[in-house]
Amino acid sequence: MTLLYHRVRDKIEYDFAFEEIPTEQADGLLVFPDEISIEYRRQIGEFAMKHRLPSIFGWREYVEAGGLMAYGPNRAESLRRVAVYVDKILKGAKPAELPVEQPTKFELVINLKTAKQIGLSIPPNILARADRVIR
Repeated sequence: MTLLYHRVRDKIEYDFAFEEIPTEQADGLLVFPDEISIEYRRQIGEFAMKHRLPSIFGWREYVEAGGLMAYGPNRAESLRRVAVYVDKILKGAKPAELPVEQPTKFELVINLKTAKQIGLSIPPNILARADRVIR
């Protein structure tokens, strides 16, 4: 397997990546979640469907926008933990003395509509493990 990397930070770079990826004969698409790519989640999902590329993401919002699947931390739970930290800091805790936390709740989300559109069948044992299946 050969990994091809496209660093994208704005519309121009997304447009360039959307032109380049089909010429590279990609077999799939992995998108790292961040505040930039989530803005383009619909375009990324449409691109992946148009080119019949199985796609995986780190946050469920990408799958809700048409991506194939996501596996990653539950953002709502992570934001709740941030609120707890903000509360502690506002009550006088020193940020440097608070322990570093890592996500403990992860979720697998699968979009069966997308799978059908790209001609992919998801094995039943994978569907059974999913936290959410979009039909």
